[in-house]
Amino acid sequence: MTVSEYISSMPADRQVLLSMLHETIMANDPTVTPVIKPMMGKEMILYEERSYMKYGLASTKNYMSLHCLPIYMNEPLHAKYVKLLPAAKFQKGCINFSDADAMPSAIVAALITDCSAISIATMLENRKKK
Repeated sequence: MTVSEYISSMPADRQVLLSMLHETIMANDPTVTPVIKPMMGKEMILYEERSYMKYGLASTKNYMSLHCLPIYMNEPLHAKYVKLLPAAKFQKGCINFSDADAMPSAIVAALITDCSAISIATMLENRKKK
């Protein structure tokens, strides 16, 4: 399945937002490659950096999620975007939302730009060496 097919298989009211998020990730983080893979029992778009998941984009029954590992590993970055995206529900490395109002494109672009400077692959590879 391609990214376009995945997005097209989602409810119509979510397709525009999922497309915007996908395009924003691709435009603002050149280190990642999108693939469709299962994670946590569901297929989703994973954005991999050297075979390590950096972001994930999913659509569940009640909400959509942007999994964002750089914010999980960077508390100041996490705190910054909790304040900037008050309508979204944050977990450690996951942002849950139900509509475009919770995820304004300019703030999402800034989030991905900030995260693009963090190499998840390098961090994980360095941990393995220890």
